[in-house]
Amino acid sequence: MKALTIGILAHIDAGKTSLTERLLFETGVIDHAGRVDDGDTQTDSLDLERRRGITIKSAVVAVSTPGHRLSLVDTPGHPDFIAEVERAVGVLDGAVLVVSAVEGVQAQTRVLMRTLVRLSIPVLVFVNKIDRTGARAASLLDSLRTKLSPQCVAVSTVTGIGTASAHPTPLPFDERLADALAGDDAFVESYVAGTASSMDYRKALVRQVAAASVYPVFFGSAVTGAGVRDLIAGVYELLPSRERRGDGPLDATVFKIERGRSGEKIAYVRMFSGSLAARRPVPFRRSGTEGIGRPTAVRVFEHGATPVSGEALAGDVARVWGLPEIRIGDRLGERADLSQDRFFAPPSLETLVYPVDPDQTSALYTALTRLSEQDPLISIRRQDREITVRLYGEVQKEVIRATLAEEFGIAAEFEESRPLLVERLHGTGHRVRRPAPDERVFFWATVGLRVEPGPPGSGTDYRLEVELGSLPLSFHTAIEDTVHEILHEGLHGREVIDCVVTLTDTAFYPPASTAGDFRGMTRLVLQEALGEAGTRVYEPVHAFELEAPASAISAVLRKLIELRAVPGEPVITGDRCTVDGHLPAASAHELEQALPALTQGEGTLVTNFAEYRLKPGGGGPRRVPSSRRGRTTA
Repeated sequence: MKALTIGILAHIDAGKTSLTERLLFETGVIDHAGRVDDGDTQTDSLDLERRRGITIKSAVVAVSTPGHRLSLVDTPGHPDFIAEVERAVGVLDGAVLVVSAVEGVQAQTRVLMRTLVRLSIPVLVFVNKIDRTGARAASLLDSLRTKLSPQCVAVSTVTGIGTASAHPTPLPFDERLADALAGDDAFVESYVAGTASSMDYRKALVRQVAAASVYPVFFGSAVTGAGVRDLIAGVYELLPSRERRGDGPLDATVFKIERGRSGEKIAYVRMFSGSLAARRPVPFRRSGTEGIGRPTAVRVFEHGATPVSGEALAGDVARVWGLPEIRIGDRLGERADLSQDRFFAPPSLETLVYPVDPDQTSALYTALTRLSEQDPLISIRRQDREITVRLYGEVQKEVIRATLAEEFGIAAEFEESRPLLVERLHGTGHRVRRPAPDERVFFWATVGLRVEPGPPGSGTDYRLEVELGSLPLSFHTAIEDTVHEILHEGLHGREVIDCVVTLTDTAFYPPASTAGDFRGMTRLVLQEALGEAGTRVYEPVHAFELEAPASAISAVLRKLIELRAVPGEPVITGDRCTVDGHLPAASAHELEQALPALTQGEGTLVTNFAEYRLKPGGGGPRRVPSSRRGRTTA
């Protein structure tokens, strides 16, 4: 049996979930296609999703036909939930990118397509809503080629576009495709010889789609079902599948975590090779950690949204119970590849959150920590009684607020979102401390730490220059955990990123030494080392690409300068103008809000996190460390 896992991706409101419903209906999985407005879709199962009419969590459904098993991953379209899309993209064999025939290519559409192209994921484009007033065909195809890829090629045409009777008709595989298939040597040879047949065109298209070099465009309507059967045939014929088999070493990826009714952890796993079954030992790995788990249950998506018990084989998507230590991104298997790329930008906003009832502060932190299991890019930071959450946007904030109230019974308030500032080391610092009983506060521990700047994007690298056996393991753990805790606090109250921390000296003094002594001493030593090195505050900066009528470019440029943007040279093509550059993340939302008025509603903006840059006045006053209790002399 062949197995294929595809993602349904789109800008919000392009009809992605409606298309998933129609695919399930046309393949016999359900007896009627649910509607987002009616709240009866298979994939938007959360009450919050049904009330808001948007996808928040990725969902999986499967279709089994003779010889094939197709797993569909429905992903969020709103940019606030791009982390859900990121996890799904990493496990796909191919993707269907949905574009509205009315609204056309949107900002999120371009972000998604750029990522799919960069990862060489085969893509079929489905132009939805051809039956809606204002729908376009020829001009939209030109837009796809200009804004997404020149290798977008139509495989169907539309009659009655923009009317209720709109109907797509498949196009023949003929010379019209020749330019798009010019990268296929076997096809070019037959074409030059004048012997290229319709079958030669078809085979070359299959090869070029699998190589992510050509992107077929289908037209249709998820509501009426027009063109959907042609899309299904294209998925089976054009997207590359794999044999569903259980031989070979286990290799699988955990791409989603959720909690069951009893609070148990459930992992969503995509199988690449080997097999996975209940009660069979499973090695799992992540950077710096290895372990062995034993699943209590494995349920495989076969037909519909409800998985069934069984053995998961290569190509399958499964839900797995009984792995309490597992995290999103973990690889299952002895030889799993741990290299992981970040596909989308990290969050660039943060907000303080606090409970309406102060007595629920600890419960709030626990609940947020539970939510961060399901969405690792939304990290939680607690300093004294302040809890900070990293976010992508305001809609995400409202979803978290509602989830806390409905699932955990906690009423929470959020402060206004602010740019996520970070600290970077300005130099190198090295400090060593030993017990000093003549001091009023002292610890029975010796700790030496050196801090050095790391390359941008390298994160935190914790190293040892001492023998691991020089201390009990619990003392090493106390040191490392405290290092990460202090780096989250920084000198100016911001997380220190892209640094190397090396443990250079250690000693303990039995029986007096405890893990608490090493935590306290590590805090003092690392704060002193950071103070010696010095840190500077950096702000997130976005790369932007803005398209507007040429007549509006002067007003747009004035607004960009006002917002501290650094625009490049405008490029004018006909009556349109494009300008790119960089602007502080703090200004991106204001630019989005101002753009419609500046461009008479005809401007489009695409922004992506680019880097952190030194914030004006980024030295800042040094934060006063919170006092910590240690050993005191009599």
